[in-house]
Order: sequence, then C-alpha cells, then structure tokens
Amino acid sequence: MTIDDKNHIVDVHVRSGLYSSDTIFDYKHGYVATRLFSRNACFIMKINKESIPELHEIGRLAFERQTMNTVYSPNNVWVQFQSGHSTLGTLKDWLVYGKAIEQLCTGLPLYQLAKTEPLPNVHGCASAGIPSILGIKICEKLN
Repeated sequence: MTIDDKNHIVDVHVRSGLYSSDTIFDYKHGYVATRLFSRNACFIMKINKESIPELHEIGRLAFERQTMNTVYSPNNVWVQFQSGHSTLGTLKDWLVYGKAIEQLCTGLPLYQLAKTEPLPNVHGCASAGIPSILGIKICEKLN
C-alpha cells in the first residue's frame, strides 16, 4: 500500500493469484476504483465518508495493524454491479475520475458500483480493498 498525501491518493496492490486486484482511493476526485484481474474489468464507486475512512485515517489504521501484529477483521463495504452494463472510459469520465484511475482502468470495461447490505450468498463475490483495514466485497447483482 502506498499513500500519496500530496495528491490525496492511496494505491493498494493485492497479489493473490486469481484473486489479485489493484485499488485506487482518489480522495481529490472522490472515487474508488478497483481492477479485478479475475474479471478483467474496473469497478468504480463514489467515496462515501460513512463507509470509506479518510486518507489520514487509512495511514493511522495501517500503522496500528502493523505495530499490533495481530489478526484483525476489517470493516467491509458491500457493493453490487449490473452485469452487461459496462462502458469504456471517455475523456469526460477521466476528467471526473482523475488521472490515477484513468491509468488503472484505461481499456477495461467500467462498472458503476452501488452500496448494498451484506449478501447471504457470497458465492461469486470478489474481494478487494486494503487487507486487514477495509474490505470491498464486489458482487454481481442478480435479477
């Protein structure tokens, strides 16, 4: 995890084979984007201050987890996307989302995420975010 205070960005790389992901928290533009390698797509949501910690809070939480050296269960944010409703990023999108998210997601289908309650059946949901600090559970919306 890299925290760039100057540009108000947190960059997280999770390497776990099929479950690998890259996540950008862009506080300047107010968006979080996750690239899931298993789905070859980018998932974007607006930062909700009730469920996403502030930039300085992420750094503090990371330091605490590291120094406490204990297993910690992260807070989870549950989100859904509608399969078949992706777009490719346009110049307008990149102006809204910012350069860091553009670099992460260019050329990939973009899905808008909507916050939801925890789902009873998590089969098919993907995990991303910041391990041991903030989990993002990305699930396909079933009709």
